Amino acid sequence: MDFSLSDDQELLRDTARAMLTNECPTTLLRAHIDDPAAADPLWTHLREFAALATGACSDLHLFAEELGYVAAPGVFLPTVAMAAPVLGAIGDERVDAIVAGETTATLAVAGADGVWLPNAEPVKTFVPEADRVDWIVVVDDGPSVTVAPAGEAAARAVETVDFSRRMFEVDAQGSSTAVDPAALDAALDRVTVIVATELVGNARRLFDMALAYAKERIQFDVPIGSFQAIQHRLAECSLAVERATAAVQYAAMTVEADDADRRRAVHVAKAAAGAAAARATKDAAQVHGGIGYTWEHDLHLFIRHACGSEAWMGTTDWHHDRLGDLLFAA
Repeated sequence: MDFSLSDDQELLRDTARAMLTNECPTTLLRAHIDDPAAADPLWTHLREFAALATGACSDLHLFAEELGYVAAPGVFLPTVAMAAPVLGAIGDERVDAIVAGETTATLAVAGADGVWLPNAEPVKTFVPEADRVDWIVVVDDGPSVTVAPAGEAAARAVETVDFSRRMFEVDAQGSSTAVDPAALDAALDRVTVIVATELVGNARRLFDMALAYAKERIQFDVPIGSFQAIQHRLAECSLAVERATAAVQYAAMTVEADDADRRRAVHVAKAAAGAAAARATKDAAQVHGGIGYTWEHDLHLFIRHACGSEAWMGTTDWHHDRLGDLLFAA
């Protein structure tokens, strides 16, 4: 399989990287903790890329990795990567408004147990940015989809470890539309892959921060990166991130091609991304030492994002269990 990027994909990645470096510094992440509106200027830039909602999954995957690298807050991921595929599965015209960057939405699937599978529970959990979007797309059993105005839904903020991704419990009522189960599965697989990719980008940021600190921190008159224990730790972390990068890229390609291996690849991708993020959080904290545990240092912003994303849409262990189900069912 050819994993090389086309010229257009390299341009997309480089453009996203440059834009997010300028428009989403850690000062924005800190401002967003106290005022969610601090992310609004970022959305004015990101909406120019809203057409990725209906584009190739491999293209959105590249963009999502850069979002994860900066732990970008706001409505882009819920709107473009999550709500749009499910709206597309029911042929809803609001997809066109999303592509044009004219409306925002979020996706509500999980019930009280937090598992991202269709269910009949009226209250959905772990719904991102529910108070800052125009529409809430609710997936129920059947399966069916309800699209409700966010302003009419009962939403309660839920405090989580991740300051950059605001979560809610939502009770949104409205008329439902039946959805083809296969189309919904494909849409939710696309959502999971993009969230996994964003998590890989976050893990890469943690590794890069640890590597940079190991080069500059002097102990016993030498950089700590010259110590074999630190070198081994960083090498293992780098391998975990690279394995996860390959897994999410392959999964994105299977989703795009509707390949028979799609379901297995999606579970592998989220599990690998979660494992890489867990490894990167531990190693980055160890390499930074005491300074990495302080509020003033930026490391905790990315550790928090990694921990929250690893648990969202299925933990590493949960996806390993689903892989086991697939293997035993074969």
